[in-house]
Amino acid sequence: MKTIRLITVVCFLVVLATVCSAQTGAAPSGGSSAPYAEGPVWDITFVRAKAGMGDDYLKNLANAYKATSEEAKKQGIIMDYKILLGDASNKDDFNIMLMVQYKNMAAFDGLREKTDPIARKLIGTEDVMRQAAVKRMEIREILGTKTMREVTLK
Repeated sequence: MKTIRLITVVCFLVVLATVCSAQTGAAPSGGSSAPYAEGPVWDITFVRAKAGMGDDYLKNLANAYKATSEEAKKQGIIMDYKILLGDASNKDDFNIMLMVQYKNMAAFDGLREKTDPIARKLIGTEDVMRQAAVKRMEIREILGTKTMREVTLK
């Protein structure tokens, strides 16, 4: 059974490689030859909630994170935001993804000048924000961040 599955996967990859390598041609004058159109940009944070603390972290997000994200969306600073929850594949993996969608890379220019006033209004002073950040460290760990562009294949 495993052999048949392996042969099927290998055949699929060979066909895919053949199709991809056959995609050649000149770029339209003044246009890109990329096989995709650029879309919005996502800033993604990979989080691991500490054992037994997942609901506590989500409750925390339901307050400040949701409020500030909704206000940033209302002001047009971000397009959208999402929280994805799943099982970690191992003890070193994330189980929560925080995703913020921006119109393009230019949206990152001057971002703090736009978002800091929202945070001050909805959360409080820098000291209040710092204390909240320290408390969050007790219930979760940030494993990393990525900025990725959404693309639509042509």
